[in-house]
Amino acid sequence: MSSPAVFVVNNASQYRTLADLLGAARTSPGRVTIAATGPATLFQIATEMLKSRANVDMTFVPFPGSPPAVNALLGEHVTSALSDYAVVAEQIRAGKLRAIATASSERIESLPDVPTVAESGYSDYALDVSYGLFVPAKTPKETITQLTVLFVAALQAPETKRKLVAQGLFPIGKCGADFGALVRKQYDEYGRVIREANIKAE
Repeated sequence: MSSPAVFVVNNASQYRTLADLLGAARTSPGRVTIAATGPATLFQIATEMLKSRANVDMTFVPFPGSPPAVNALLGEHVTSALSDYAVVAEQIRAGKLRAIATASSERIESLPDVPTVAESGYSDYALDVSYGLFVPAKTPKETITQLTVLFVAALQAPETKRKLVAQGLFPIGKCGADFGALVRKQYDEYGRVIREANIKAE
């Protein structure tokens, strides 16, 4: 399953696109803020990736969870926020927050008009937050195959899928070697960002 993340601003904000936000960061280095869960989380990695790709200086503001970060944005204490779509979906629908870009590699089904960061001019940017199941390395292949069939069927069941999507979770169906390749790719890429940005847990 994937849980897409989105860059959002307060609906009263002057910034209507990611380009607007990044433009402000270029004009006033360090003054544009991005709130998110942190420190040393995937969201901080995503922020550092964006800063690097766009060559801008933005300030990451860590919070002990997405809801506090979103509350800070609603109160206009920060410029923007990066959050799981599920956390901000209701605020977007209510017109309190504006989604300006999707961090994942594909647009969010529920936000068809919101471009990805890649579509906004940074083709090598993608933050895919994935959830998966793992088994011990020596698990028999027959057992893995059986579990795969069962879980894929469960995720694609209409009622299950509907409930997951309502929570901002989207079944993607990557299994076995495909899922393993995704995990290895993310491990390598995110590890490089951590080293380059010198991200440390506090």
